[in-house]
Amino acid sequence: MTAQRPLDSEERVSTAPERDVLEAFLDAYREELISKLQGLSEDGARRRLVPSLTTLIGIVKHAAAVERNWFLHCLAQLPREQIAGNSTGDDASWELDPSETIADIVAEYEDVCGQSRRLAADFELDDSVPHPRLGRVSLRYIYVHMIRELARHSGHADILREQLDARPE
Repeated sequence: MTAQRPLDSEERVSTAPERDVLEAFLDAYREELISKLQGLSEDGARRRLVPSLTTLIGIVKHAAAVERNWFLHCLAQLPREQIAGNSTGDDASWELDPSETIADIVAEYEDVCGQSRRLAADFELDDSVPHPRLGRVSLRYIYVHMIRELARHSGHADILREQLDARPE
């Protein structure tokens, strides 16, 4: 008999209430993005392998901006000028200052994810807030949107990491 692998965080909530499932999947994708930077050099993390601004470290920086947009700006209704860092998720959210390191970007992302968790804890899934284009959005929508966003970028990160691991630095 072969030993079974331990359950993943999203498998542990396979029969849990909806909120637990959504939060487990969101956290799993957050962790997945960070894991793609492990073991990379600073140059490797910044290496552009596609024509766009997409790099492994840039994906994590962009994800922090998207978290700020959906949780700080949208859910908490904070004006963008009161939010430190990019909170639009636009092209500028992919750009890195030459002095920023993998550790800096990971710490920034983990910090904003912590802020997102704390803000969301004060809302029920059905609670909704104004949104300039959609009218209103619920916390449930924000969770699903973020899961979709991070799943897409995790796929991008998988491909970039595979390319980087196949090339000598």
